[in-house]
Amino acid sequence: MKKLFLLINLSVFPFFAACAQQENTPPIQTPSETTYTYETVVDAIDIPWGMAFIDANTFLVTEKSGVLYYVKDGEKKAVAGLPTTYVRGQGGLLDVALDPNYKQNKRIFFTMGVHIEGDKGGNTALYSALLNDAQQLDSVKLLYKAVPNTKTAQHWGSRIVFDQENHVYFTIGDRGNREVNPQDISRDGGKVYRLNLDGSIPKDNPFVGKEKAKEAIFSYGHRNPQGMTVHPETGDIWTHEHGPRGGDEINIIQAGRNYGWPKITYGINYSGTTITDDKALPGLEQPLYYWVPSIAPSGMAFGSKVYPEWHNNLFVGSLKFEYLERLVLKNQKVVLREKVLDGIGRVRNVITGPDGFLYLGVEGKGIIKIIPKT
Repeated sequence: MKKLFLLINLSVFPFFAACAQQENTPPIQTPSETTYTYETVVDAIDIPWGMAFIDANTFLVTEKSGVLYYVKDGEKKAVAGLPTTYVRGQGGLLDVALDPNYKQNKRIFFTMGVHIEGDKGGNTALYSALLNDAQQLDSVKLLYKAVPNTKTAQHWGSRIVFDQENHVYFTIGDRGNREVNPQDISRDGGKVYRLNLDGSIPKDNPFVGKEKAKEAIFSYGHRNPQGMTVHPETGDIWTHEHGPRGGDEINIIQAGRNYGWPKITYGINYSGTTITDDKALPGLEQPLYYWVPSIAPSGMAFGSKVYPEWHNNLFVGSLKFEYLERLVLKNQKVVLREKVLDGIGRVRNVITGPDGFLYLGVEGKGIIKIIPKT
């Protein structure tokens, strides 16, 4: 009878069941033998925040301090024409991505901290531009800028991906104002946004026509999403975000959903005090996975068939523990965690290149390519 009562309650209140979904989370493993090696593709980049491949030997890299590099065959060149970067704390020149039709239109997208109004401080902005044959930016266009400006140094986001319907998604963190921004759709910050490639608002965005809503918002209740990728088979948008002390989490993003921050969290304040006693509430999404303790995640990608054992595994960089984490998923649950390149340095970004290899942006080192052993 007690078991039946529990079953009935979990079916009526599914958020309680979700809260218990991560029992017996697998401990991270350090394999005694490795099936890979690595090489440095380009060095001497202090904080290589974002990366976008033009072809297997040519790519763009953002340096957080405000330099966009064009790298070809291991040689880097600074790209001219970038807007002035507002660098403060975690903010600066952030992600870069190629238009889905880049071969035809030579358009790129990038996010950065900017100060373009009269008030002090800055906020995250999304731009597009054309990359000409001289590796200079033309037709630079501001597509979206979060407001208001703030001198707060933390939680700028920001990653960029595209779906199959030619929408661009990008993230902006809560900008350190957790009690106001993430849960308020009339304010920027703590959101995943979706635009058409020309910067216009898609008519089917979830908050179009809502009074005072920021119509570019796709989902809300986020803390600081610094990882975003598209699942290679389902096309779903996956994100991860920094939790507080504990509670970094992975989410699959759905239109109009509220991902809970700071009403629910598995973390606590850095001081050790409680943020909230609630880990689940009705109407708030549970993460697919969360890390306790925090790993300080940044960057996110799925492995390709180049690595047979890693195909469709999820890879996340750890700033705190200085490794790349491999997560094996089964039925949307993490069943295995493994350290890759343990001690390599602060892994700021990871992407899968057009050749199928994983490329890492490692702070103080540059771009590293992981190669399977033959």
